[in-house]
This record gives sequence, structure tokens and C-alpha cells, in this order.
Amino acid sequence: MYKQALAGEEKALGPNHTSTLQTVELLGILYCKLGRLEDAERMFQQALTGKEKALGPNHTSTLSAICNLGHLYRDLGRLEDAEKMFQQALAGFEKALGPNHTSTLQTVELLGIVYCKLGRLEDAERMFQQALTGKEKALGPNHTSTLSAICNLGHLYRDLGRLEDAERMFERALAGFGKALGPNHTSTLNTVFNFGLLYHHLGWLEDAARMYERALAGYQKTLGPNHTTTLGTVNNLGLLYQHLGRIEDAERMYEQALTGNEKTLGPNHTFTLNTVNNLGNLYRDLGQLEDAERMYEQALAGKEEAL
Repeated sequence: MYKQALAGEEKALGPNHTSTLQTVELLGILYCKLGRLEDAERMFQQALTGKEKALGPNHTSTLSAICNLGHLYRDLGRLEDAEKMFQQALAGFEKALGPNHTSTLQTVELLGIVYCKLGRLEDAERMFQQALTGKEKALGPNHTSTLSAICNLGHLYRDLGRLEDAERMFERALAGFGKALGPNHTSTLNTVFNFGLLYHHLGWLEDAARMYERALAGYQKTLGPNHTTTLGTVNNLGLLYQHLGRIEDAERMYEQALTGNEKTLGPNHTFTLNTVNNLGNLYRDLGQLEDAERMYEQALAGKEEAL
């Protein structure tokens, strides 16, 4: 449909009309969702070049096109290119809209995420703090965008080993999401899951199990039993139960995750094969060496076929 619309607009309006360029950009977003990332990059570059010419480099529509390229480069692992795009967009938004506009603050946050991936954690913290301060002022402390900024700080503090600070951030986010969106919204449940990860990291395994179980119950209700997020939580519970010595529960979780991943993602997907490997480790620890061998062979065959 977008291709058909694009052809019509190019004929009627010309290739550099803003309506044509918007369709080019929408086609790029579609290609991203389809995993056709080279085609997406071509569309985004075409849209950006046209918008810079038609609207100027600091028009908000041009800056949004720059951000789309930043997202794409981040997903491709081209982090220096992503950084360059988000820095360019940030400078433009600050000039066009001011430092405390939500579009500016969102770009600050995106730059922080890239810095995290680059291992520049002090720069990331500076960006996240700037985004949070601005969002609290512009949107209020309990707006979902503010709460997302709080979560980003929580993740960063966890990675830095500042676990008390991380817990404080997640507690604040959980209270806010629960109030704003309800206990079974995915944003609330994701924060519950993050608590599970934090407690697991701290070695508070019973508390971690309680958080994973709470997240799982919500995901099953909200997303369904075979959603990848649900299945990832099932797998994490399996690992935790294994650490707690709850072997039957661990096996049940792994088998549930395996059945769901095979159905949803296929037998050779990385998530599926990781669960197969986890089952192999469990059987090895139980001394069920033939079962363990069977799992390891299945995982190896799947990885070789995937390559």
C-alpha cells in the first residue's frame, strides 16, 4: 500500500514534496518492522535528504527523520553512527523547541541509551538525569514518560553496581506505573520483572522468585502464554528454581518455555536453543547424562542449522 501511495505521490506531487517524503519515511518504518534494514536505511536517507532540502535542517520533521536513522543504526549495532544522529537531532530540537520540550528530552534519553551500549556510563547517567529532571518539570513525576526515564536510571545503576539506587528507582517506577496504568499493564509488569533481576543479582532468590512469579502471572493474563516476553520470564523462573534446588519446578518451567518457543519462534531460534541448553544443564546436574546428551545434541544441531 505504501509503495502504491508513494508511486502516486511522486507522480502527482514530485519526489521532494513533504507528503511524498512522509510516505518514504513510513515505508522505511515498515521495512524496519519486516527486518529489511538495508531497504529501511535507503528510505530514511531519502526522506532525510528531501526534508533537509524542502524544510531545512532544523525543522522538527527533518529532526524526526534523523532520529529514525539513529534508531536504525542503534539496532544495527552501528553505535557511533547512532550517536552522531542523536547528537544532530538533539542540537536541532534544542534550537527549534528549547531544552525542556518533550522531543528534546526524548532525544537526550535516546543518547543516554546509546552511551550505555557504548559503555560510557557516566555520560549515560548525565543524559538520563537531564531527561528525568526535564520530564518531571514538563510532564510531572507520575507521567509514563517520566517513569520510563526513572527505569532507565534504574537499569544504569544496576549495571554500575549501585544496587540500592537501582532499587529506589524501580520502587518509584513501580508505584507510578501501578497508579497510572494498573497492575497488569506491560510497563508495570516489566518493572516487576526488573525487580526480579535486581533481587536475583543481589542473591535474594526468594524475593526474586516472588517478583518473577508476579510478572509471569501478569504477562500470561495480558500477553498470553506463548508471547516471547511471557516465555522469557518462564525461562528465568526455571533458572531461579534450579538455583533454589526446586528441580521439578525448574524442569516444568524449561519444558513450558521450550514448547512455547518452538511454537512461537521455531525450533532453531536462539531463545528456543537456549532453553534446550538449560534443560541439558539441568539433566547433567541431576546425573541424567543420556537426557543431557540428547539436549546438547539438539541444541548443537539447531545452532549449526541456523548458521
